[in-house]
Formats: sequence, structure tokens, C-alpha cells
Amino acid sequence: MTLKLWGRASSGNVQKALWALDELGLAYGHIEAGGAHGIVNDARYRAMNPNGLVPTLEEDGFVLWESNAILRYLAYAHGGPLALPEAPRARALIDQWLDWQATTFTPAMRDAFLQLVRVAPDKRDAGVIEASRAGSERCAALLDRHLADTAHVAGEHFTIADIAVGLAANRWFQLPLEREERPNIRRWLGTLAQRPAATAVLSLPLT
Repeated sequence: MTLKLWGRASSGNVQKALWALDELGLAYGHIEAGGAHGIVNDARYRAMNPNGLVPTLEEDGFVLWESNAILRYLAYAHGGPLALPEAPRARALIDQWLDWQATTFTPAMRDAFLQLVRVAPDKRDAGVIEASRAGSERCAALLDRHLADTAHVAGEHFTIADIAVGLAANRWFQLPLEREERPNIRRWLGTLAQRPAATAVLSLPLT
């Protein structure tokens, strides 16, 4: 079996795949791609991923892109600590939180991230930052209320939903802006941080 992952480690979406691969203890090659690393516009890469985005996973000739699809595939194909429950409703809850991360939480904080991390201070738009901050706070409040009654986002056990939502929440807490304290999210992130496979990605700075 040959596994390769393309994508710069600073990308939150690539971090999902890195965390999942390490949870599974799989041997894989990691090729930094995107941003300053280039590669994503090369013809060979575009043949694998026509979007020119990261991450892209290749396993024995099978190619897959979209970070949450990669999480699902690794859970389906390799099981182990990422094994999905058999009950349809339990699986549906995992899908619910994967979709919420991708369609609601991460988009809400995207502008704040770009403005505060990628834009020079004298060119930042305070209104854009505030709108993103407010939207992200609504998401964080929802997540914190949910985690008051459950150990992990999709139930009592760790799943791939914790990887996706955990990385988004960790990024939110790293942004240099004012926010409400969320004790239940902090408790949950502390639990995730104890997982050896999470250590490398959760400690990466925002770039």
C-alpha cells in the first residue's frame, strides 16, 4: 500500500488529513503543496485535483480531494480509532457536524482569519473583521452549548467529526481578537490535545 498526501501543513484542511493519517498509524508520504510551495498549478497535480486546491490524497492509484471526504474515506477504508458506527443515526450525527464545520463555522471565521493573518495591519477592514467575529461567536456559542451535554461533538466517543470541528475551534481560539470564553469547548479541546496524533497539528501557528 502506498499513501501520499499533498498539501501545506499550515492549511486547516490539510491538517485534518494529517491528523487522521496519524490516528491510524499509517505510513504515508507528505508533499508540501500550495501557497509558497507551488505544485498545485502543475499539470500533473491538476490532473489529480482539477480545483488546484489542497489536500489531495492518493492511495495505490486512487485519488481523492475535499478534506472531509478524505476523512470519511480513511474512516471507511481503515477503521481503527476512526471506525464509523454501524447505526445510521450515529453516522448521520457525524455527517451533520462535518457539514456544519465546512458550511457554517469555517466560512464564518474565514474573513477574520484572512484579515488578521494574511492582510497587512494598515490594509485591514475593521467592518469585515467584526462581521466575521460576530458570526464566529454565534457558531462558538452553539458549539459550547452542545458540548455541555456530550464528551465529543457526535456523542461520547471520538470520531472524525472531532478532527474537523476541533481544528476549526482551535483556529478560532488562536485568532488575535476578543471573544467570549467557552469553557465546554476548552474542556473538549483539552481532551483532544491529549491524543498523540493531534499534538503536531494543534500546535501549529496560524500562517
